[in-house]
Amino acid sequence: MKLKIGDPAPQFTATATDNSTVKLSDYFGQKLVLYFYPMDDTPGCTKQACSLRDHYQEIQDKDAAILGVSTQDVASHQRFTEKYNISFPLIADTDGAVSRAYGAIGSGGLMGTTASLFGVASRITYLIDESGHIAHILDKPDCANHAQEVLNLL
Repeated sequence: MKLKIGDPAPQFTATATDNSTVKLSDYFGQKLVLYFYPMDDTPGCTKQACSLRDHYQEIQDKDAAILGVSTQDVASHQRFTEKYNISFPLIADTDGAVSRAYGAIGSGGLMGTTASLFGVASRITYLIDESGHIAHILDKPDCANHAQEVLNLL
């Protein structure tokens, strides 16, 4: 089932970069930028993360938090975070459960099917409102300018 604007965001519990447990409900009462990306330390994913990092304060000023999600493990996320000074948590979705719940894995089409076979998430961003509902969906984010796309919607 494909998520739509207005749908309740699927609940999740996952491990973040610092080995803490993160739940969607931790972010109720503020906006959340939940972005899915294929793989740490690849060109597009690095541009996307760095765009969000460079505008993190502006996003926080709009009462929003950021969580990045991919299927790499915590150690991979820690290396990526340290290398690029990523200032927000990354979720280690190693079993793909969070990505599947949000349609970032198994989204259909040749590329989606191929990515699913390798357990790689598609690139998609959800803006979740204060009550835990999907407010906006960016299904083809511009990696280099992703923060500006997000800021325009917050």
